[in-house]
Amino acid sequence: MKPPKSQICASSGFTLVELMIVVAIVGILAAVALPAYTDYVVRGKIPEATSNLAAKRVQMEQFFQDNLTYASAPACSTDTTASPYFTFSCSAATATAFSLQAVGTGTMAGFTFTVDQSNTKATTAVPSGWATNAACWVTKKGGNC
Repeated sequence: MKPPKSQICASSGFTLVELMIVVAIVGILAAVALPAYTDYVVRGKIPEATSNLAAKRVQMEQFFQDNLTYASAPACSTDTTASPYFTFSCSAATATAFSLQAVGTGTMAGFTFTVDQSNTKATTAVPSGWATNAACWVTKKGGNC
């Protein structure tokens, strides 16, 4: 014999307390996962700056070997097309010295990476929560290289 229809409805489904527990668990997981994912995405965009700076430094050295000066080197011109997240420029180019920089734009705003003729790499500006490092290109929040 089948149970009455009222008993079937009453015993199926979730209570409000059970649903609230599930919502609380999902909220806690999201609160932990979202900042970690955001940091991961930012760290994934940093190599665009560092690899392009390294390539531009090589171009500067090749220009110097051909012309015995860094002045007027093509790699020293402002470049906004190499990366959607960074603008590359040359803050100074003389006969014997240069300083290339990558300045973050959009979601990477606040980051500034530099490299010079002696291959001195530095992170001169970072967003809040990140640590700068004058001795390397920072790739993690704690100032690690």
